[in-house]
Amino acid sequence: METSTIRKSMPVSALFDPKIVVPAIGSAFVKLNPRVLMKNPVMFVLEIVTVLTTVFLIRDLITGGPSIGFTFQIILWLWLTVLFANFSEAVAEGRGKAQADSLRRQRTETQAKLLGAANSKNYKLVPGTSLKVGDIVLVEAGDFIPSDGEVIEGIASVNEAAITGESAPVIRESGGDRSAVTGGTVVLSDWIKVRISAALGSTFLDRMIKLVEGAERQKTPTRSRSTSCWSGSPSSSSSPRRPSRAMRLTRAAPSRSSCW
Repeated sequence: METSTIRKSMPVSALFDPKIVVPAIGSAFVKLNPRVLMKNPVMFVLEIVTVLTTVFLIRDLITGGPSIGFTFQIILWLWLTVLFANFSEAVAEGRGKAQADSLRRQRTETQAKLLGAANSKNYKLVPGTSLKVGDIVLVEAGDFIPSDGEVIEGIASVNEAAITGESAPVIRESGGDRSAVTGGTVVLSDWIKVRISAALGSTFLDRMIKLVEGAERQKTPTRSRSTSCWSGSPSSSSSPRRPSRAMRLTRAAPSRSSCW
């Protein structure tokens, strides 16, 4: 029951969240700029073909060419393909930014119960971002673990779903290989005392934020192959010495077959 309550209280970014979808619609049209779309050679070529086909349709409308209805349907699907690809990319970027903001907000809003010593029972509430390596904090049921550390006393059930995605709680206790805890997880029952082992900026939560903020869409094999064909081989451009005629002939054949 406690696990489900805490998981419901955590903000979850919906797939069609208006805060993400509405800006993505505008970004889909902004990404039609050829300077932006050149980063994706496949979609860039598709946009050029779509524009040329649109020009031909306008010409046929003026001159009264045949099969105008069929050409219009083809152009419509081409534009929808380009816009939907841009929209999907914009949604992925928006979800990544929203996730990074959520993690950053969770890190800054977490309060820690700082203890003066390991055997002390009195604590004072301090921001989780002010903790230093070696500080000892008390984490009770319902509290977020403020930072990465090691359990030095107590035993507790911890919900690590926010980090690992595993809904089943795990047991964390002092000693052994189950003493390490991660900042951002939640204690479900009992209590533990944690010695902070990671400084601000080097915790697992900080690395997740940097990973989400700096993440780029992984290229598909088609995009990677197209990019390499358009830009050419990096080794051939960086080499200051011109290869011999025999070397050029042996390199030319596989390069043509791998690209086309």
